[in-house]
Amino acid sequence: MKIKKYSHLKATLAIARASFKSILRSPSAVVFSLLFPLIFIVVFGFIGSGGITVDVGLANNSDTINPVYKTLCKIDVIKFIDGNEKQMDQDLEKGRIDAILNIQKNPKGLPAYFVNVKYTEASKEKGSILKSVLSNVILPINAKANDAPPPVAELKETTIRGREYKTIDFILPGQLGFALLSTGVFGTAFVFISLRLTLVIKRFFATPVTKASIVLGEAVARIVFALFTAIFIIVVGHYAFGFTLINGVTTVINMLILSTLGLIVFLGFGLAVSGVAKNESMVPPIANIITLPQFLLSGTFFSISAFPSWLQPISKALPLTYLNDALRKVAFEGAGLWDVHHQILILLIWGIGIYAVAVKVFKWE
Repeated sequence: MKIKKYSHLKATLAIARASFKSILRSPSAVVFSLLFPLIFIVVFGFIGSGGITVDVGLANNSDTINPVYKTLCKIDVIKFIDGNEKQMDQDLEKGRIDAILNIQKNPKGLPAYFVNVKYTEASKEKGSILKSVLSNVILPINAKANDAPPPVAELKETTIRGREYKTIDFILPGQLGFALLSTGVFGTAFVFISLRLTLVIKRFFATPVTKASIVLGEAVARIVFALFTAIFIIVVGHYAFGFTLINGVTTVINMLILSTLGLIVFLGFGLAVSGVAKNESMVPPIANIITLPQFLLSGTFFSISAFPSWLQPISKALPLTYLNDALRKVAFEGAGLWDVHHQILILLIWGIGIYAVAVKVFKWE
């Protein structure tokens, strides 16, 4: 009788299928990976925009010793951004900044200054805030002029065309990143420590199943589940709240590729946690040490530019920051994968580092 050759591929797929079924039966997987992010998307989708600061690009040749600029610097809602003219024009068109300010001294005398402001349709609400602020700043200055009229400063405004940057365009990628982080860390950590404590892994070793098949099977199951979750979140966000998918299906595919890469990195964190934790009760506190700072500091709800300057370097060191940033650039700006190669490179570096740690601390028995 001819003995069939053992298939490691079939073993891997069988483990993946069984693991996927267990994920679907797990209430925590549904809550943290699907329901929890969806709740935030719905809430912020209905709330709409609510900007805290107005990011204003300051032209390189702008005068900065005039009373208009000095007064604006004292207003908390206004945040000046430096940069070259070409980059600022691109940022304005894409909604990264809300306006560009260029104050020039009038060589002919009066009015003493021309206040040139360029707005964008991509940020109408914040543009309106800036208009109101400028009116409240310039009117009192002109009123104090001894010889007024003519005024000390004259306001000149222009508006460029651009896509409206909605709250959902910022929130959804952050929630998608958070869902991937939760799936990778909590899901992986709990399943492997459970398999180890219940001696299931030890029973696997009594069969021809390899260690690689066990890990790959679990990974494939979580990637498939995460991709379904990502598609569901993107579809709901797009059709229910107008989430921008600038290049349609191509954008969705690029977002799914980035999601897969991010999840693979986060699976490494989960493996490391399962190796460090001695029992299931130790998983939540250890996992929260990894996930909570990223959830709060990686631009999930608010731009990291809103954080204090001393906190921003910490935010920029976290892997979820780069995944969120890449997802937003792909969705709203129409960036390709090569355009976000810097973010991908940082994620790969994190992946190499965390898997090196996971190999050291992971325990099979």
